[in-house]
Amino acid sequence: MTRSALVVTVVHHPSDARIRHRQIESLLQAGWRVTYAAPFADYGLTRPVGIRGLTPIDVARATGRNRLTALRAARQMLRDRAAGHDVVLLHDPELLLAVRGLRDLPPVVWDVHEDTAAALQVRPWVPDPLRSPAAWAVRRLERWAEARMPLLLAEHEYADRFQQTHPIVPNTTRVPREPEPPGVLDDDGRQRVVYLGSLTPERGSQELIDVGHHLLAATNGQVQVHVIGPAHGASGEALRVAAREGAVVWHGFVPSDRALPMLDGALAGLSLLHDEANFRHSMPTKVIEYLARGVPAISTPLPVPKELLERTGGGLVVPFQDVPATVEAVLALHRDPARAQEVGRAGHRAAAEGYDWEMVAPQFIAALEAAVTSR
Repeated sequence: MTRSALVVTVVHHPSDARIRHRQIESLLQAGWRVTYAAPFADYGLTRPVGIRGLTPIDVARATGRNRLTALRAARQMLRDRAAGHDVVLLHDPELLLAVRGLRDLPPVVWDVHEDTAAALQVRPWVPDPLRSPAAWAVRRLERWAEARMPLLLAEHEYADRFQQTHPIVPNTTRVPREPEPPGVLDDDGRQRVVYLGSLTPERGSQELIDVGHHLLAATNGQVQVHVIGPAHGASGEALRVAAREGAVVWHGFVPSDRALPMLDGALAGLSLLHDEANFRHSMPTKVIEYLARGVPAISTPLPVPKELLERTGGGLVVPFQDVPATVEAVLALHRDPARAQEVGRAGHRAAAEGYDWEMVAPQFIAALEAAVTSR
């Protein structure tokens, strides 16, 4: 029997790696039909056509404080379209409000991407007096959802927030068998240090820029920082200035299927997240992506990536917001190619053994199948 899923996001980019390039791709490969509701137009994209089994539909984007219109439209879309599917997969906590009170829906599954209550503490669009009440409301919404629908958790550490046991579908990646060695020279004779992901101040955007300036000076232009991902708020203007000055090469948003090959051969991959509550219990996906491509990771000492890098030898750990230490970590790899290759091999081995999406995909499919059969 051919299964069908309605996958919905009003927040994430339609080419989000977890949603589009891992979960949906795995469903299609397993023979499922997928209707993908995402904010294509609001991200300046056209809906993809000609992909066997995939039906894309456009929905409004929820952003900042402008969320009500998108949620109303999503609720109407769910009322009109959900009944023709075996399961509905939601990727935003906001969408829990959109399904609340709707009747005759197929099983609804919520994919828990992050600790939303903790994330509200650093969202610039949330007024300071409302941060604590909003976090309390999110926790109440999580308890409501747990009592009414299956959940998928993107991190093992998220389990403590919930009373029941839920399937873990971690943010892994596809691991190439034989990645390029780190430190390969580009066509212009330079080595690349890479960053992959969204840019905000708490994600280390200013540190990335400062590291770029210092590396150019310390290596006479031989090592340059490449930033792959969108920037938000003040980080965007700062990166534009840094790119004009040559401190970084900023590629902007690149879909995952094209962004990951851009990591190949890099000297190091940076993950300079600050010590924020939303980050303390999560594995930055970028760290796993660096290791999977054989690129040594350089991370701040958040507990989860710190434990991984120290246990496997797949990277280096530097203090929070410490630009000189980060620069020195990169230079150590630059000066010692044999060590860089050893660290890259160790990271790739760790990714292949424990963080390969090909091992996780069957668990994801099984979780949706269980939701369907428990209807």
